Amino acid sequence: MRRKKKKIKKSNKEFLVIMYLFLAVFLSMMIYFVYFQVCKSESFINSPYNSLQDLFSDHVIRGDIVSADGKVLATTKVSADGTQTRSYPQGRMFAHAVGYAVNGKAGLENQENFSLLRSHEFFLKRIADDISDKKAQGDTVVTTLDAQIQQVAYKSLGNYQGAVIVMEPDTGKIIAMVSKPDYDPNTIAQNWNSYVAADSDSTVLLNRATQGLYAPGSTFKIFTLLSYLKQGNDPNAFSYDCNGTFEYNNYAMHCYNNKAHGSENLMDAFGNSCNCAFSNIGLSLDLDAYHKLCQKMLFNQDLPTALKNTAVSKMTLEDGASSSLIMQTAIGQGDTMVSPLHMAMVVSAIANNGTLMEPYIIDHTQNESGTIVKQFDATSYGELLSSSDAATLQEYMRFVVTNGTGSVLNSDLYEAYGKTGTAEFSSNKNEDHSWFVGFAKNAEG
Repeated sequence: MRRKKKKIKKSNKEFLVIMYLFLAVFLSMMIYFVYFQVCKSESFINSPYNSLQDLFSDHVIRGDIVSADGKVLATTKVSADGTQTRSYPQGRMFAHAVGYAVNGKAGLENQENFSLLRSHEFFLKRIADDISDKKAQGDTVVTTLDAQIQQVAYKSLGNYQGAVIVMEPDTGKIIAMVSKPDYDPNTIAQNWNSYVAADSDSTVLLNRATQGLYAPGSTFKIFTLLSYLKQGNDPNAFSYDCNGTFEYNNYAMHCYNNKAHGSENLMDAFGNSCNCAFSNIGLSLDLDAYHKLCQKMLFNQDLPTALKNTAVSKMTLEDGASSSLIMQTAIGQGDTMVSPLHMAMVVSAIANNGTLMEPYIIDHTQNESGTIVKQFDATSYGELLSSSDAATLQEYMRFVVTNGTGSVLNSDLYEAYGKTGTAEFSSNKNEDHSWFVGFAKNAEG
C-alpha cells in the first residue's frame, strides 16, 4: 500500500514538473508576443524588404517628404479620376537623398516607406474617409536636410562626378547630401531601361555619398598622423628634408608634381601633404597598432547610422606587408577604400572634441495637421577618439587652411579646418579623385 502511495506521489510530482514547464513556456511566449507587438513589430513591418507594405496604398495616399525648412521634396498628386502620381518638385537636386518610388524604391522613399503609407489623421476623419470610401492622407516625413545648403552643395559640385555630404558635428543631422551624376526622379520610369541595361555603364542610381568607395588619398594622412602620435613619437623631434622623391626597397614615392618641400617639421609635412614624409612615417609604424587604430575609427565594419545601405570602408595592413604597400597606405593609396559618409563622420567627431554623433536624416514624422507622430533625436555613438587627440588634429587641420594646401579656404568670415587629398585611380592624371574633408566655425569661435 505504501509502495503504491509512493508511486502516486512520484507520478504527481512528475506531472507537476511537466505542467510547470509547459506553463513557463506558455508565459514566455506570451511575454515575447507582447514585447514583439510593442517594441519590434513596427521595425519588422518597416523593413524595406517587406513588400506587403505596399498594400497600405489601397487605403492611404502616400505622404509627403519635406526639408527641414519646409520645401516639399516629394508629394503625391491625385487627379480627378483618382489616379495618383508621385511628384518631385525639386527635381534632380535631392535625387539620391529622397530617391524614387517606381520600379522599386530607393533613398528615403525606401527607408521611410512604412511611415509614408501610415495615416495618423484625426480618428473621426479616418472614420468618415472609410465610410465614404476615400483614402486617408499618409503621414509626412520631415527630413534634416536644409534646402538652401543643399542647393549650394548641388551647384558647387557642378558637372563633376562626386559627392558632397554635410553634417552637424554636435547632433549628427545630415544637412545636405548630393551625388552626381544624378537623375530626374520625375522621369525615372521612362529612363529606367537605359539606367539598368546590361550593357550600360551608367552609375546615376548610385548614391556616391553613402554607397561609393574611393581611395582616400591624402585625407587618410589624418589616420597616419594620429597613429604616429599615439605610438609615442614626439612631434617636436620630427624633421624631414623633402626633395620631391623618396625611394625605399626599389620603390619610389613622389610628392604631387614632384614638388620639393624642403626641410619640414611634422606640422609642415601635414600642411604640405608631403607624400615623401608620410611614406617615411608609415614605414616607422607598428602595423598591428596602425590597423587597430583604423578599426577603432570605423574601418572594416558597418557604420553606426540610421541611414540604410551604407558602404563598408576597407583598410587592411598586416604584419609582413610589403614596404611599397605600407608606403602607399600611409598616404591613402594602396588597397584602402572609404566612403564620403565615413570621412564626414570621422571629421565630425574631430570637430566635436572626439565624440561621434550617429548620422541621421529624419527629424520627425507628422500627420496631415502637423501633429508630431514620431520624433527622432540625436544619438551619441560615444568617444571615437579622445578629446586631447581631437584637439591635436584640430590644430593640424587648422594649419592646412592657414598655411597649407587648403589655404584657398582661409577667410576672416569663418574659421576653417580641413585636409585635402588627391587619389590616383588610373594612369590618366585627369581621372584622379579630389577630396576635401573639414569643418568650420564662425569667426568668433
